[in-house]
Amino acid sequence: MKELLLKYNKPASDSDEGWERQSLPLGCGYFGVNVFGIVESERLQITENSFETRYNLTDAAEFRLNFPHTYEAASNYERGLSIDYATAYVKYDFDGVHYEREMFTSYPDHVMGIRLTASEKGKLEFSAELQVPFIVPFGSDDGMGRSGSVYSEGNMICSASDLEYYNVHLSSQVRILTDGKIISDGTKLFVEDASTAVLYFSCGTNYKLCDRVYSETDPKKKLDDFDPAPYVSKWVEAAASKGLDGYNTVKRTHIEDYRGLFSRVELDLGGSDETNSDQMTNDLLANYKFNVKSAYLETLYYQYGRYMLICSSREGCLPPNLQGIWNCHKKSPWGSGYWHNINIQMNYWPVFSTNLAELFKPYSDLNHAFRSVATKEAVRYAKQLDLYDESIDDYGWCVGTAVYPYEPGGIPGAHSGPGTGGLTTKLFWDWWDFTRDRGILEKYVYPTIHQMSKFLVRAVADYDGEYLSKFSASPEQMVQVRELTPKDGNKWSSDAWTYYHTVGCAFDQQMIQENGYDDLKCASVLGVSDKTTAELEKQTGHYHPVEIGLDGQIKEYREEKFYGEIGEANHRHISQLVGLMPGTIITRDTPAWLDAAKRTLNFRTDESTGWALAHRLNAWARTYDGNRAYRLFRNLIALRTFDNLWDAHPPFQIDGNFGGTSGVTEMLLQSHTGYIEILPSLPDVWNSGSYKGLVARGNFEVSVKWENKRANKIEIVSRSGEVLKLRYPLIGKARIKAGEAEIHNSSSDKDVVEIETVKGMTYTFDMIPEITVTAAPKNARVLGTIPHIIWDASPDACVRYNIYRNTNSAPDYEIVAKDISAEEFVDFSYKPTPGGYAMYKITANRTDTDAVESEGTLCVKVDKTN
Repeated sequence: MKELLLKYNKPASDSDEGWERQSLPLGCGYFGVNVFGIVESERLQITENSFETRYNLTDAAEFRLNFPHTYEAASNYERGLSIDYATAYVKYDFDGVHYEREMFTSYPDHVMGIRLTASEKGKLEFSAELQVPFIVPFGSDDGMGRSGSVYSEGNMICSASDLEYYNVHLSSQVRILTDGKIISDGTKLFVEDASTAVLYFSCGTNYKLCDRVYSETDPKKKLDDFDPAPYVSKWVEAAASKGLDGYNTVKRTHIEDYRGLFSRVELDLGGSDETNSDQMTNDLLANYKFNVKSAYLETLYYQYGRYMLICSSREGCLPPNLQGIWNCHKKSPWGSGYWHNINIQMNYWPVFSTNLAELFKPYSDLNHAFRSVATKEAVRYAKQLDLYDESIDDYGWCVGTAVYPYEPGGIPGAHSGPGTGGLTTKLFWDWWDFTRDRGILEKYVYPTIHQMSKFLVRAVADYDGEYLSKFSASPEQMVQVRELTPKDGNKWSSDAWTYYHTVGCAFDQQMIQENGYDDLKCASVLGVSDKTTAELEKQTGHYHPVEIGLDGQIKEYREEKFYGEIGEANHRHISQLVGLMPGTIITRDTPAWLDAAKRTLNFRTDESTGWALAHRLNAWARTYDGNRAYRLFRNLIALRTFDNLWDAHPPFQIDGNFGGTSGVTEMLLQSHTGYIEILPSLPDVWNSGSYKGLVARGNFEVSVKWENKRANKIEIVSRSGEVLKLRYPLIGKARIKAGEAEIHNSSSDKDVVEIETVKGMTYTFDMIPEITVTAAPKNARVLGTIPHIIWDASPDACVRYNIYRNTNSAPDYEIVAKDISAEEFVDFSYKPTPGGYAMYKITANRTDTDAVESEGTLCVKVDKTN
């Protein structure tokens, strides 16, 4: 396969818009860099995620390289980013000389390395400078005070910058090695008569992630007051000490570290197509918007998500925020916080399935750091809702929406209920479920989930046998209300909007149940129990996380009847479907709920912001509708992606990128139902292809090749020796090998394989039989007081129909008729209930072949109320 490159024939604009839409990101966890590729004055914008004013990440530093060249006079210009090797480059010809720039950021060496070359000796000439942006006098009312200074001597430039509010100190340093001359004017360095130069940059602050940055209420006392310059100098000196030729050594160390993560997964979505890697990325994207197919662009986008996760989430560093590890602003969008009502979770949706499990540790560390404050907040929440009991000495922990590196998330309230906690702990359960590392389970996963259970079992109240969240809010959903404010005598003001508060909405109930189920599974593995475990066993089964409304939708609110009657019908959040994705409540094992989820997604529409399209993509993949999932993936790229492939919320939000990568993975591999499911949502457009190295729950590494939308070879490495449960149509009739030895399937189900595996063994499946799927009937509708169901015929011959019925929000259907030959059915067995409904599903089966039963077509009958 060709190298995966983002590339362009123009520099990025030297502006905030150019930063957001055109610059190219590098990152090593410790800091992020945006490369502009400007011929005259290369801009390397630096972000350090702890460099914050009050609730706000701010631009850390600007590093400039100035050249006596112009873009207008240059030729053969190209800039790019290799995501195969995590290196950026710029190259062009000027006045008969070829110039190149190469840049990378190294996690092992804690530096950015830069190499500048000219094809003729003595023709390389440039100046280098560090700039402190957004200096503001201390004492400002908004806490944005910032000071800064820069000096140069010898081959070194140093800058220092201080932020007033939290007393943050930032040190930045550059060293230059060259075969030419270096001149200092006291602030800048000038290089002359050179053919090559190597520069190393690093930066750091006095921030330390620990309990104190959250528990200390005085912002001036959250950090130790020390100068980070000696640490920064140590990192830069270590790289520079290798000499001019040592650049290759530093680069090789970086590539080995990066490739050790990135190369674990390979993806081919169809090989050759009419567009390819020789085109500029902005042209590929422009053509894609006009429906020009590009498997290369889709693969590039997918792997770009993995690239940015590696750049922004490394152990010992802060996790990626709403913008990852990149921000050029004085005041960043939403302060670049960690939003816990979907966004931080979406950042990590691809981490386990795309074979990057160790990258989750930074979030675990952040969560642990604010945990002690979160335990106090749990008590405050209980008191606020009059749920506090003095006899209980441990209320667990809770989290609101916005967490920052210096500020905890508070309590659920405003626009998001306590389901934010379960949404967060789902990540921890997956950490265990994907790795099956008992040490991780005991040290991190179980304590996190179980302490959340202590909070959630006391955040609910008993409502006639149902345990419902006493305070509940579906994230960011609002309703329109009337304000009775006198105006112009006896006139009143116009409509206003407010967040909607209730009891037991779907978001909270689904996430409370998810956390409870996961806690009980942890306890079973570890063989532990306590009073909270007993309370969970009492409550579980009485959360009623899914209720179906009169439009056949999954209700966002218990008091909702028809879809959209409460709140914004086309809201960006699909919070009533978190039990579908990332949860495991709504699956093929609850088919009526799954069909109701599809109806809900249709009602919600495919139009939304970037990250919200990504959530819809993941949700459609979980419904096994590959073509619809692919439509969302196309929309995400075509409608919500900037030229540099950053997600356009807008503005840029990185969760859309991470969610896009996760969504494609869900189309190719799922394992949340207890089985590994191969190609569960494969679209028609990806007719042939392959992937290697994806990970399923149970710690199985999975590789697949397929043709004509049918897997022809599956390889599964058992990395923990767990029982392998594989589900794929007719997989039970395939040839199965453990290593080189042929083995037999122990399951009697032709679509299921169950194998007791050996740790480290590779299991291969080939010679998988072909299948035929019956074409589905369409356009079902129901008429009359006694349900009279009519539908359009399946286009297949020799078809019989099955009629299924769902009532009372049951997770499954009951079958009311089988092998019907006509395209209509009258359900005389249905007993109407005032205000109730009946959701019908009609499927088709061919009687002349072994074809698989078709997908269903749905219709809903609503009973009139008294």
